Amino acid sequence: MHHIVLLAAAGLLAGAMNAVAGGGSFVTFPAMVAAGLPPVIANASSTVALFPGTMASAFAYRSEFTHIADMRLGVMVPISVAGGLAGAVMLIVTPARLFDVVIPFLLLLATLIFAFGARAGLVLHRVARVGRPTVLAMQFLVAVYGGYFGGAVGLMMMATWSLLTVSANLKAMAPARVLLVSATNGAAVLWFIAAGAVRWPEALAMLGTSVVGGYLGGRLARWLPAATVRGFVVVLTATVTAVFFARAM
Repeated sequence: MHHIVLLAAAGLLAGAMNAVAGGGSFVTFPAMVAAGLPPVIANASSTVALFPGTMASAFAYRSEFTHIADMRLGVMVPISVAGGLAGAVMLIVTPARLFDVVIPFLLLLATLIFAFGARAGLVLHRVARVGRPTVLAMQFLVAVYGGYFGGAVGLMMMATWSLLTVSANLKAMAPARVLLVSATNGAAVLWFIAAGAVRWPEALAMLGTSVVGGYLGGRLARWLPAATVRGFVVVLTATVTAVFFARAM
């Protein structure tokens, strides 16, 4: 019973986090592992559990969708779906032991890019011009990452966009991030279900509260300062990354 309470609480917090800045999997994935699920199954189940919450957030943002780096969302959505499906297929064929080894490094990558992506973007724009093909290619690769790991894919998207658009603003990017994460995860969710990689009791315990958290987070995001949101997420991701490195030792 205490696992059910843990998973429900994690779903509520993660749903709100995904709506505000992303990073909800930094809560749900460790909670699934703590409940005794193997890492690959924990990751797939976490993705399925959070998907309705991201959809609820997308609904809350429905009147605020904007383009990213001059790219129409009508183009970015199918690219995200294709990348998410490719990543999900990769996850299912990855040996569980190998996935357990790479988890801390994936978490570290997400943390570093989110923390320093905006500064790196300033440097990039001084030495190179970023065009439409680069935007599309990077979005596909991030979506592959999202389908494979899921952890902090929203953060990875915003970090990538900050490399491509110097004027990128965390709050302004939130609606597009939620929509494209939903597209990425939607493809992954269908594959995980078809492959039988979901532990439904744990996923359902988290799913309901993630929807509530996702909708409330989407409303709350309008009132939170962008700097506060970024600082909270960086601290959280760094903490979870440290925990998983310690776990792997």
